[in-house]
Amino acid sequence: MLRNTLALVLGLIVGMAINMGIIMLNSSVFFPMPEGTSMADPAQMNAYVASLPIIALLVVMVAHLGQAFVGGFVAARVAASRPMLLAMIIGALSLLGGIMNAMSIQTPTWFYIEMPLYLVAAWSAGRIAIGQRKAS
Repeated sequence: MLRNTLALVLGLIVGMAINMGIIMLNSSVFFPMPEGTSMADPAQMNAYVASLPIIALLVVMVAHLGQAFVGGFVAARVAASRPMLLAMIIGALSLLGGIMNAMSIQTPTWFYIEMPLYLVAAWSAGRIAIGQRKAS
């Protein structure tokens, strides 16, 4: 049980690090936020998101799905037992985070299509990790 808890925490940390790394790269290098914009201010973030081109929003989608996939993979790979369950917990927590994010920042309607894909990404990662565990 301790190892499964560690696997879940590690999956969350690695997944969130991937997500935030891509988001920070997107918002500081590729599509920088205007000077003085605070990520903590919803009004400023709404204005920033509204100004972004489609490609920037697609990068954000990749970051979110990457969180579910990489986090699910890490959790499933490290797990002592029930690797698919741990991967799906990561996917569900990523989904919850996505819903909370969508409630705080105005995103395009089509952005909601990605949310169920968090579960698909985590499931796929779990399947891959299980396959690797069987092979080794």
